[in-house]
Amino acid sequence: MLTVFVDRTPEMREIMERAGLPPVTGMRIHEGDPDTATLAAIATEAECLIVDHTIIPAALIETAPRLKGIVFLGTGASTYIDLAAAERRGIPVATIRGYGDQAVAEHAIALMFAAARRIAAMDRGIRGGIWHPTGGIQLAGRKVTVVGLGGIGTAFARMAHGLGMTIAGWNRTPQPKSPFFEADLDTALTGADVVAVHLALNDGTRHLIDARRLALPKRGFLLINTARAAIVDQEAMRAALDDGQIGHAGLDVFSREPLPADDPLTSRSDVTLTAHAAFMTDEAHLVLWQRALEQAARIAAGRGIAP
Repeated sequence: MLTVFVDRTPEMREIMERAGLPPVTGMRIHEGDPDTATLAAIATEAECLIVDHTIIPAALIETAPRLKGIVFLGTGASTYIDLAAAERRGIPVATIRGYGDQAVAEHAIALMFAAARRIAAMDRGIRGGIWHPTGGIQLAGRKVTVVGLGGIGTAFARMAHGLGMTIAGWNRTPQPKSPFFEADLDTALTGADVVAVHLALNDGTRHLIDARRLALPKRGFLLINTARAAIVDQEAMRAALDDGQIGHAGLDVFSREPLPADDPLTSRSDVTLTAHAAFMTDEAHLVLWQRALEQAARIAAGRGIAP
């Protein structure tokens, strides 16, 4: 069975080489982003595709003669793969959860500190010859609302609790055993100093944090989003930044990625931006790869995909 890794990034290659990972029997690796012709050629041969960030459209899925399964390196497969087309052909699409819980949570904590102390703005100022010491807020004793208490949200909540913060965590599925759980989202948001978003994007979470809910935390609160941009109504977020309801936003996810250089967010001093990199640690990548290989092996053996 031929498995093709469609789009290995230079970062992933370096991580795999540093770890000394051996070649995988029956696997071909394409380095970088395949063009349309290359992707079509891959699809005519491959029985299993491993996909990092390449769009796999319906037309390709419908015409791939040998395709038996797709493994997506992450959770947001619907953004890149036409799941309806895969379902019509009976092709399973495996996603991989939990591999980067600690990595993403630590990145969210880093964004929270950067927002609280205006670290990026001072760094830019110093590099531009401007010495302007800027005050911030202490996080100990502050209320943080954690929207989503899955693996990432729970890891974030534990670290924030360790900093001395008060945690109000909400989850779509009730988590009564969690010491951080608050059953009502509006109650959790009310009076928050920090709001950290850790939900998957779906029809039930799109624009969950809308203009009304952005008005519930304290004026000047910090918004941290390492999940998906569309969970927060982007127009409402910009309006809340404009009027000071949001004091600072730490964002790792955007409506368009890569974020265009002329996007208004890039000219704001009240946002800290990172390039959808929250999951990017060696440890997370290696766990991700191992689980991808396990899913590919299941597909090759005709055992379907693991939940």
